[in-house]
Amino acid sequence: MTSLTGRADSAQIDAVRRMYPDVSCETLEAFAIYVDLVRKWQPAQNLIAPSTMDDIWMRHVADSIQIQKSLPEANHWIDFGSGAGFPGLVTAILLRGREDTMVNLVESNQRKASFLRTVARETGSKVKVHAGRIEAVTKGWTAPIEGVSARALANLEMLCGFSAQFVQRGATAVFHKGQDFRREIEEASHKWELDLVEHDSLVDPQSKVLIITKMAAR
Repeated sequence: MTSLTGRADSAQIDAVRRMYPDVSCETLEAFAIYVDLVRKWQPAQNLIAPSTMDDIWMRHVADSIQIQKSLPEANHWIDFGSGAGFPGLVTAILLRGREDTMVNLVESNQRKASFLRTVARETGSKVKVHAGRIEAVTKGWTAPIEGVSARALANLEMLCGFSAQFVQRGATAVFHKGQDFRREIEEASHKWELDLVEHDSLVDPQSKVLIITKMAAR
């Protein structure tokens, strides 16, 4: 995979391949285009923490892949606070080739929204970018949603507020959470009844992927 190794550190790509052996070479090529665009736009947009740039394949790409893998049957997603597109754009790239898919990316920053559209175009990924605040974008939402995602956006209690309407209509929420996940669950449980499963992160041993199938206000 000469074109891949020319774009990014081959050791990281090999690690992603070992972690997710079912991810095709074509998909890895799309991720390489994505990574190149992050590097190109980073100086002007500060898309990701500069300290993570050298480890972008593991810290961002591999970390995001596990969201779609946690809910592989879902074809219609909404991703809150998409920023640089992790995990929403990664989900969209993984869904390429399927029929009837849509990943809705909600991002209030107009310049980051432009970046998301650029990556979607360059990778041939089916997304709809909603350049607005989450509350405004999701008010009166009627389109089908099967999966809800967010990464490094807000605490779990706030994410429940954003997600409840979708989960109550049958969607599953899949959220990255760091080492304070236990405290966040406890705080959220004061206001929300949750059916929740914790999965260990494949990338960060201190992190969890929370999968929520039921959500009701107390």
